[in-house]
Amino acid sequence: MSTTESTESQPATVPAPDAPADPGHAHPGFFALMLGSIGVVYGDIGTSPLYALREAVVAGTGGGAPVRDTVLGILSLIIWALTVVVTLKYVVILLRADNDGEGGTLSLLALAQRAMGQPSRLVLACGIVGAGLFFGDALITPAISVLSAVEGLKLVTATLDPYVLPLTIAIIIALFLIQSRGTAAVAGWFGPITLVWFILLAVGGARHIADDPGILAAFDPRRAVTYLIHGGTTGFYVLGAVFLAVTGAEALYADLGHFGRRPIQTAWIVVAFPCLALNYLGQGALILAEPDALENPFFRLYPDWALIPVVILATAATIIASQAVITGAFSLTRQAIQLKLLPRMEVLHTSESHAGQIYLPQVNAFLLVGVIVLCLLFGSSSRLATAYGIAVTGTMVVTATLAIVVAWKHWRWPLAAAVLLMAPFLVIDFIFMAANMLKVVEGGYVSLTVAAIMFAIMATWVRGTDIIAAKARRDDVPLDLLLGQLDRKTTMPIVPGTAVFLTAERDLAPVSLLHSLKHYKALHEKNVILTIAVAGKPRVPESERVRLEPLVGRFSRVTMTFGYMEEPNVPAALALCRKAGWKPDIMSTSFFLSRRSIRPAARSEMPRWQDHLFILLARNAANATDYFRIPTGRVVEIGTQVLI
Repeated sequence: MSTTESTESQPATVPAPDAPADPGHAHPGFFALMLGSIGVVYGDIGTSPLYALREAVVAGTGGGAPVRDTVLGILSLIIWALTVVVTLKYVVILLRADNDGEGGTLSLLALAQRAMGQPSRLVLACGIVGAGLFFGDALITPAISVLSAVEGLKLVTATLDPYVLPLTIAIIIALFLIQSRGTAAVAGWFGPITLVWFILLAVGGARHIADDPGILAAFDPRRAVTYLIHGGTTGFYVLGAVFLAVTGAEALYADLGHFGRRPIQTAWIVVAFPCLALNYLGQGALILAEPDALENPFFRLYPDWALIPVVILATAATIIASQAVITGAFSLTRQAIQLKLLPRMEVLHTSESHAGQIYLPQVNAFLLVGVIVLCLLFGSSSRLATAYGIAVTGTMVVTATLAIVVAWKHWRWPLAAAVLLMAPFLVIDFIFMAANMLKVVEGGYVSLTVAAIMFAIMATWVRGTDIIAAKARRDDVPLDLLLGQLDRKTTMPIVPGTAVFLTAERDLAPVSLLHSLKHYKALHEKNVILTIAVAGKPRVPESERVRLEPLVGRFSRVTMTFGYMEEPNVPAALALCRKAGWKPDIMSTSFFLSRRSIRPAARSEMPRWQDHLFILLARNAANATDYFRIPTGRVVEIGTQVLI
């Protein structure tokens, strides 16, 4: 017998004590990790030379002939942005702010929340903003990267111009369609291909520096400062374009857990930074020697006979960069679900050997539609560049802000020292953000709109689940009281087998238990109150996965703790209960789940639009049975109605 209804409640998760990461995870060799980081971590920033300098110089000259001081000033800004923002802020400092080896906005949020000792709405809001901005970036990166690469075909022959946009959309559709099949088979090529790409960047730039050796004066930071001082409003506009050169820097931090600090640092210092600097210098020298090259200075670095191979390699590099962003969106979404910032979604594993290879159909469809719309709406990488930057600068501001909290509370630095460490970077981030805000009307509204939508969704989900939890604590029966009453009843019929009742509130009687007693008027031989908890760390070792506590009579309580980057697999965790003395037989165990049918109350604690949004999210949440990997044939679902 099963009683169901059309909507589901939030996963049965509660905050859990911290647990150390699993130390038994084997890692490849240092060189393999460094090569992998070149492909995944630096794919995005490695494709910036396709458009960054061109857009910055066009902004600085207003479309006129390049001026020497302008080109040198812009080049100096790019080089020192790479030095200060990427090298100092991310490579040197933020890579040390890891959460058990994991990085990224939500990992930093979890670490900051844990360090605070109690939930902080301000810290939570920062994390939600950062996550929302990431989705804006995840839409724009594939569009601008692939477009800028395919546009190189126009230099081969002008007759290919009409085919640039259709070919770009075809590549993007193919990229998203293969996500369901996984990328494990081709991921091994990402590092080598991107390494060849960086070598191509260096060779293309180095062969043109001799066109104007004076371009090396761009290493003098005074060139950048002088340009900004005398550039006025134009200089401020240029900063928004200069920032295109450092987009992708967040990947350094987000992929920390995949490759480790030292491989990422070494890859940047030895490969990525020198190759990028050489390419930008070569483009600058070429522009000064041949002003007409400003139309597309990157592809003009190479001889005509090499254009088609360079376009093909550039397209491959941009696909790899886009793949890294898509994979990052999948990972970020799963973390957000585990941290209760988003409702459950279907998570599919595309690799038997790599647990991190996941596919989220809903997220993939959202990104595919969004990227195609952006390509059709803007039509070219130059126009799309106006939409780029705001999301990344916002994420950088959030990261720097959370880093202050971590340095203060987790590293236990004096607040003044924590602020002093990050304040210079925050100032730079805010300046870049202000410069990018000038592009809101031209295209910056895209990332802001996406971020606002994601913020509304996550804030609504957090608020709605808090209201439901508070309502449960106020109205539901305390577990101790119910068990005491059951223990005194000697006439209650006993049926064979084990019943497992899932609940989010470990001290309250599960709604499914109350309804089971009401309908069946019987108890199982063994009854387990199961709570699934999410730790503030990415992974929890198996030795601390399960905690078993005997309760009154035939009842016991099991608490399963998972890291926010782990898959909550209930049957696998139940197998660990054998070490604690309980030997569950999955074929004689029934799982009782309550499914909430949520309706808007006459007087709600949220605005009406949030009520309807929360109800929509709850109705479309993934089935708890599938999400927790519970065998469908062993599940009894009991429906209840909740007013919000």
